[in-house]
Amino acid sequence: MAYSDALWQEAKKKCRLSNEDIKIAKELGLNPKSLIKNIPNKSEQWKAPVSVWIREIQEERISKSLQKQKQKESEQTERFIHSEVTD
Repeated sequence: MAYSDALWQEAKKKCRLSNEDIKIAKELGLNPKSLIKNIPNKSEQWKAPVSVWIREIQEERISKSLQKQKQKESEQTERFIHSEVTD
């Protein structure tokens, strides 16, 4: 579902986000309503600001994709070595 620019601008203003933060949120598939919903309340001191939360999600996804890539590479290496041994 595509969200209107007005909703993104509202989220940008309420969450105090930069254009870069909005771009990252869109790339991650987040929506403006979820950003607004995750604004920390005064009683939620443990909760990170939305901009930090977005960056953490991005870092997690990057690290997971790197782990998968390394795992695929090691599996390919094992197959290659195994095929040489059996030949």
